[in-house]
Amino acid sequence: MSKEDNLNENWKKDFPIKKQESTQVSRRDFAKFLTFVSGGLMVGSGFVTAKAYLLPKEEVMGEHFICNKEEVPVGGTRGFVIEGSAIPYILIHLESGDFRAYEQKCTHLSCSVFYKPGTGIIHCPCHEGSFDAMTGDVIAGPPPRALPQLEVFFKDAGVYVKAISENKDS
Repeated sequence: MSKEDNLNENWKKDFPIKKQESTQVSRRDFAKFLTFVSGGLMVGSGFVTAKAYLLPKEEVMGEHFICNKEEVPVGGTRGFVIEGSAIPYILIHLESGDFRAYEQKCTHLSCSVFYKPGTGIIHCPCHEGSFDAMTGDVIAGPPPRALPQLEVFFKDAGVYVKAISENKDS
């Protein structure tokens, strides 16, 4: 018995489905399967939507120490997570000397974004989305809104972040 014949025999033992039986799927069975899968996707999408509306993400409260100024070089970044949260953020030391902090998730499909040094652009590689590193506004691609931003401030040599305060004078 050749090696090929031996492989064919072993395969038939592992998968004892006859070819004629595997191709006999009725239209009704196929339609039931499609209906079941479509219904499952619809219910899953409904749960995700309900979760987003019923359990909104928590706002950043208080001031949080991130690092010292000298730890992030000009054009460099530092990823961080605020204590008590699971949301990733990115601290950017822009070439102008300014510091900016944004959520590190694209507003399109939550892919991770990164800063391209020297360009002033925060890029999302999933669908080629681009954001302005100075403001967080969308420059190109499918993202529907700007990146959520944190206010960056300094105490001595430390870099701190807090939620951006809204002006209520308007």
